[in-house]
Parts: sequence; C-alpha cells; structure tokens
Amino acid sequence: MTTFHQSVLVTGVAGFIGRYVARYFSEQGWSVIGVDNSPPENAPLHNLTAYHRLKLPDLSLNNLLKEYSPNICIHCAGRASVGLSLIEPDVDFQSNTALTFEILNALRINAPRCRFIFLSSAAIYGNPESLPIGETQRCNPISPYGFHKLQSEQLCLEFSKVYDLPTASVRIFSAYGPGLRRQVLWDICRQAIYQPIVKLQGTGKESRDFIHVLDIAKALLVVATSAPMQGETYNFASGREVTISELAEMVFKSLDYKGSVEFDGMVPVGTPINWQADVTKLGSLGITDFLSLERGVRVYANWSYAELLGI
Repeated sequence: MTTFHQSVLVTGVAGFIGRYVARYFSEQGWSVIGVDNSPPENAPLHNLTAYHRLKLPDLSLNNLLKEYSPNICIHCAGRASVGLSLIEPDVDFQSNTALTFEILNALRINAPRCRFIFLSSAAIYGNPESLPIGETQRCNPISPYGFHKLQSEQLCLEFSKVYDLPTASVRIFSAYGPGLRRQVLWDICRQAIYQPIVKLQGTGKESRDFIHVLDIAKALLVVATSAPMQGETYNFASGREVTISELAEMVFKSLDYKGSVEFDGMVPVGTPINWQADVTKLGSLGITDFLSLERGVRVYANWSYAELLGI
C-alpha cells in the first residue's frame, strides 16, 4: 500500500455517501477537507479538518487545492436521481458531466498528483445483457443520469491518458444505510410503519444488488491507496441479487409487520429490471467482506422506525 500524507478532499460531503466517507476516513486518521453547498450546521463538522461552503463549480476550488494539496479527492457531489434527470436533463448534465470536468481540470492545474475517485453508478449498464455484470460488459444507459455518469467516467479516463492524472471510477449499485431518506428501502419502511398495505411499483421480481454505505466508504479507502488509478472502473456492490419482493419481506420481518404488499406492475421509465454485480475486480484489491443484507436491513428498519416516529 502506498504511503500518503493522509489528506483527502471530499466534495458533496454533506450528502448521504459523503458523510460516511468523511467519518470513516477521519476515524482512520486522515485529515478531511469537506466541500458542499449546505450550511455548516448540516455538514459533518466533527469529522472534518476544514469545511468550505461552495456551490461547485467555483473558482475558489483552485485556491483550496493550492492551500491543502490533498493526496486524494473523492467526488461525491452531483445530482443522483434518475427521475429528475428525465425531467431536467440539462441540470443533470451540469451537475454530473460538466462538474466532473471542472474538478478534473482544476486538479490538472493545481494538484496533478492528487488521486481522484469519481462516484459513478450502475445506471451506466442500463438493462445488462447478462448477470452478473462485469466491468467489461457493454454499457447501455437508459436514462440521462446513466449517460451523464458514463460521460464522466470517460472524462476520468481522458485525464488519466492525456494528462497522467491518477483517476478511478467506482460504479455504485444500490447503496443503503441509516441516513438515506429516499429510494425503495425507505419507501418500504415508511409505508410499513404507517400503512396496512405497502404499495410499490413494478412486479416485485425486479432485482438489485445492495451495498451498505459503510462498505462503500471502506472500499473507497482501499481504492484510494491501492488501485492503479489509470482511469479504470470498479463495481461497488455485494455480488448478491435480491428481488424487491425479498427485500420487502426482510423489512416486514425486521418491523414485525403484519400487513401485505401490492405491486402495480408498472416499471418507471429509465429504471432497469435486474441487477447483480460481478465483484471479482473489487476482490482483487482485497475487498471481499460485506455486511450481510439481512443485518443491514434490520438496522436500517430500526433506524427508520425511530426516525419516522421521533423516538
């Protein structure tokens, strides 16, 4: 493992994944510089060496890079909604592709040895040709969000190949964990706590590959310090396929829910049907131990219960 001065710049540090990244790196002894547009009271200040409120892209980033000379930059900022990308593709492009370019270019000029990790998404695969999905499988996005993540990956490869900037992209499948107040797991928990019938989209046979957000933070540290950083990509997932029906049953068991579930049979535009990742490449870096979904869902369901009922 390469030895670093141990300073990391995290964009989007007040977001769901950014908060976990800041906390985990801080616990491992790193100096964490956080950047976000949220007011300081919404940022994880107790895990940060410094916090700068910026609405990226911002020319002030150049000064921050010169001041701190971070060894690592983990880019968590950017809009993360397939639905909104369909309604406002221009905003999604600016907050993903264009923003990624601006940060890469700022690093090229001000911190050319900083190792850059881009948080991409499994949305770049769309509906895959086969399961499990390996990193070499053809990308076939079905939403503006997926296209913009793929374009951002290409920018990372460009800056590695042309400017020798060390980069890697991590394709996150279905992230979850306490603090996430959206997406299917939150929706199931919220309805199970308040409603006698949980009503969900789709057929229930749609599947996802879930990874706990703390496992993401741990894997990011390994990639940041051990990966070749030549513009390559990594699947971030557990490697386990779970249907939404199975997921709902896990939640119901955790909450001792006696109601029922109904599916409307409608799959939203831009939503893939089945996902399961091949995590062999991640395993080659020594990342093989993931929190079990049963345990993770139980903890998340208990957190949701306390969160929604104000306990």
